[in-house]
Amino acid sequence: MLAFVIRRVFQSFVVLLVVGLVAFSMFRFVGDPIENMLGQERTGADIERLRGQLGLDQPFPVQYFKFLTGAAQGNFGVSYRQGRPVADIIAERLPATLELASVSAILAIVFGLGLGVFTAIRRDGWAANTIMTLSLVGVSLPTFLIGILLIYLFAVELNMLPSFGRGEVVDLGWWRTGFLTESGLKALILPSITLGLYQMTLIMRLVRSEMLEVLRQDYIRFARARGLREKSVLFRHALKNTLVPVITVTGLQLGSIIAFAIITETVFQWPGVGLLFINAIQFVDIPVMAAYLMLISVMFVGINLIVDLLYFVIDPRLRGDSSKATA
Repeated sequence: MLAFVIRRVFQSFVVLLVVGLVAFSMFRFVGDPIENMLGQERTGADIERLRGQLGLDQPFPVQYFKFLTGAAQGNFGVSYRQGRPVADIIAERLPATLELASVSAILAIVFGLGLGVFTAIRRDGWAANTIMTLSLVGVSLPTFLIGILLIYLFAVELNMLPSFGRGEVVDLGWWRTGFLTESGLKALILPSITLGLYQMTLIMRLVRSEMLEVLRQDYIRFARARGLREKSVLFRHALKNTLVPVITVTGLQLGSIIAFAIITETVFQWPGVGLLFINAIQFVDIPVMAAYLMLISVMFVGINLIVDLLYFVIDPRLRGDSSKATA
């Protein structure tokens, strides 16, 4: 077990280094931040002075090494646009994104698993067929279009929910939450549904497919022949054996929820790190862009690491292979 964890952690560390290098290299070609920071009457001396202050006159390997050493200490530099530490800016915006992503993930997992099992068990019923037909909407429509449709229906026509913003928030130390206010909870409904709908339909269709495949296996017939209760057969035997592929896709989709929150935050003007990244692109704020990409990479790698460890716990074949390799 320990060797397995160490190997996965080392692989994750290498991935983060590569992602950091790619991100830092790409942002050198998105534009010159000096153009946005200085006015029209700038001189050559002003440009050189500002480049020296920002460290942009140094060789690329030196800039990248400073970025990595600073990032390891939680220091991502100073925003070119706001003139404030990037870590402070992200800390202000991160709670909004994490709350939106966590609610979307809970909706996707709970309803995805529940509806997937239901449509597999009642696969010939009208309710299951209706759910499968409606699920095509979540799979086929792009996220921004789903958000616009929800805004038009519930905010414009019905005037039930807010169309933008986070609502009223409450400070809990450095964390600002909307969970404790009525307007904050209302503001969370539409963006969380928009962000989690695609993942929910994907998980649901995968669970249904895997459940139907498992229910055809001989050991399920044998369990029923032994007189086990149907609930025990479905949830202790069938559902458990669908978890490995489901965990794979679910883990990747949870990472996608955080990464693709950019679109949802833009549509609903949600004050999270995704909207911060969009604004940073417009102003060529390289420290903010690099910090955001590294943050998303850490979350992706962390989720994949958790998925690998869950594999190890759920699938006994991996534990057997690991013990043989150690021996």
